[in-house]
Amino acid sequence: MVPEDKINEFVEKIRAAAGANLEGVILYGSAASGDYHPEFSNVNLFCVLRDGSYAKLQPLAPVVKWWDRQKQPAPLFMTREELERSTDVFAIELLDMVQHHRVLWGEDPIKSLQIPMRLHRIQVEYELREKLILLRQHLLLAGDDESRIRELLLRSVASFATLFRHALIALGESAPATRRDAVALLSARVGFDPWAIEQVLDVREQKADGKKLRAFEIVGRYLDAVEKVTSAVDRMLQPDGRS
Repeated sequence: MVPEDKINEFVEKIRAAAGANLEGVILYGSAASGDYHPEFSNVNLFCVLRDGSYAKLQPLAPVVKWWDRQKQPAPLFMTREELERSTDVFAIELLDMVQHHRVLWGEDPIKSLQIPMRLHRIQVEYELREKLILLRQHLLLAGDDESRIRELLLRSVASFATLFRHALIALGESAPATRRDAVALLSARVGFDPWAIEQVLDVREQKADGKKLRAFEIVGRYLDAVEKVTSAVDRMLQPDGRS
């Protein structure tokens, strides 16, 4: 289901546009981990440059605009030094990239990154709390519109399932690769009801019809699961990252 032809075309175009300034092109995210869904997932690309100045970025603009027309998010562009010095602020994202990425062209600066796990724990709690607050905001904006609530659940579940996986890592578990297994393992570890999360994952994984997803019945238990995980992560982890 991953659009390999479009990915390959991007690599060809960016190589031609960047020339010697390009060190590598990396595929990451669901397209690299095996959780890709063409309706809900993006193709995430990361480009390593030797020089990230404005003058060196300008020749890449037509390629990025072309990629945007493919309805994909703009690739990330960083220098190798920026990447190596970002592990303290992007611990979750870069740990995911270390564990699940594919080199499309050039060198692989990802595999050797050292992620500070103490800071990873802090980011896990921060992201859970931030996304819980945003979920409440969007639920209030959706009001009694079940279709909007259904869309909100389907759009947010991947992020929460990813954070559940990282909560397991912060708690010292060997987290499974799939979102569903991560939800099940964390529910056993911290004691929340995974039913609502699993119902939404069924739709994303094409095991159930999204039009039949009863959002009004699910949303309360979905929010409760997120609240319990967020609270449990805060209680179970010490400030130094130890469980």
